[in-house]
Amino acid sequence: MSYNINNKGYYGEFGGAYIPEMLYPNVEELRQNYLKVMAEPEFQNEFQQLLKDYVGRPSPLYFAERLSEEYGAKIYLKREDLNHTGAHKINNTIGQILMAQRLGKNRIIAETGAGQHGVATATVCALMGIECVVYMGEIDIARQAPNVARMKMLGAEVRPALSGSRTLKDATNEAIRDWINNPVDTHYIIGSAIGPHPYPDMVTRFQSIISEEIKWQLKEKEGRENPDYVIACIGGGSNAAGAYYHFLDNPDVGIVAIEAAGKGINSGESAATSVLGKEGIIHGCKTLLMQTDDGQITEPYSISAGLDYPGVGPLHAHLYRSGRGEFYSITDDDAMKAGLELSKTEGIIPAIESAHALAVFKHKTFKENDVVVINLSGRGDKDLNTYIDYFNL
Repeated sequence: MSYNINNKGYYGEFGGAYIPEMLYPNVEELRQNYLKVMAEPEFQNEFQQLLKDYVGRPSPLYFAERLSEEYGAKIYLKREDLNHTGAHKINNTIGQILMAQRLGKNRIIAETGAGQHGVATATVCALMGIECVVYMGEIDIARQAPNVARMKMLGAEVRPALSGSRTLKDATNEAIRDWINNPVDTHYIIGSAIGPHPYPDMVTRFQSIISEEIKWQLKEKEGRENPDYVIACIGGGSNAAGAYYHFLDNPDVGIVAIEAAGKGINSGESAATSVLGKEGIIHGCKTLLMQTDDGQITEPYSISAGLDYPGVGPLHAHLYRSGRGEFYSITDDDAMKAGLELSKTEGIIPAIESAHALAVFKHKTFKENDVVVINLSGRGDKDLNTYIDYFNL
């Protein structure tokens, strides 16, 4: 079985492009051109150069010695938190801004939850001198104030989403409405491996630099390209998609996905889509989605704004349904404790999203010689207020 996208834009039974007629020209233009543009040597040169000189790649693969002693495995952290803007999001926004330029677009819109994608989008728009509008749920604006300030400093307009739960799902709805109203000059930089085809594949390919680097970095450190396990947190799932990409078709590499269980899987306040979700359509693709019996999307909850999403990207839905991925749902409590533990054992304060992935060690046992790579998708600066409130620091 292949775990990559097929030529109709599906991962197994998930994916596709379920879009209003008004968006068809935009999405079709992108679909017809994205692989061609990405293959151009000039595009690749510019992309790689910016990743190196602007983002600061390659990001280190760090052997976490004390954490490894604690949990009896060889634990490596892929340090995406050290990228410019503090997360993996910049890999994708650099790729997409170059794509937008080649398609002749001069206005960018984006949605953001935790604000990391909004910051990364505002950053590349400032870099290229392009107008930028970021949609963000009113609740997320309040809980991620430093990132809102960053976006404004970078010249972006931040527009609040005031409907629904006023979080990521609603920000995405607003961005899609904008795109429908401005189809000619606007490119929508989607921040995750979600949305109508070709977005999940395009975003995954831009993020696949993560697993590409892991392979040669592990070869240097362990004398082998493949880890025993790759672990990442999943909301929509772009950091995970990038970390898994070069290992998808290798059954010797275990793929472990960590979702947010919020206050508990069955608490009614959770974002554990793999367990609670069933097939549905959200934001242009068919995937696993938390919904009521009559198909209304249920409100997700997580202490982490970046995992607070009612669905997963279609690649991850396929990994779950096919059994290729091993999925765990981690509560707020476990994630927060894991974040504090990494801070105290390795001197690295992780984003709360990434802290969910680190909590896996309380739920899964590894063998002593297992080489385990955790994608540390972001740094914790943006979450300090949440950490302060939670631990009464």
